Amino acid sequence: METTIEILKKKIDILSPDLVEALSKILNTVETQDLKDISQFQMDEISYRIYFHSENPNTKLDFFENIDELEHLCA
Repeated sequence: METTIEILKKKIDILSPDLVEALSKILNTVETQDLKDISQFQMDEISYRIYFHSENPNTKLDFFENIDELEHLCA
């Protein structure tokens, strides 16, 4: 059985460079913030959006608009 980290590594390997960059920016922001300040709803929403857009690549532009909005809210 694969560990969560191995699964995440495989998923990251198949992301486009633009998505990797967006994910990197989000993670850098989260690392500097206390996670207790981010509600579980927001964390679930991020997970859902990443999953949805990886399954539906035609919605890529919407994804980046949502990420920009999310970065603004978390700043």
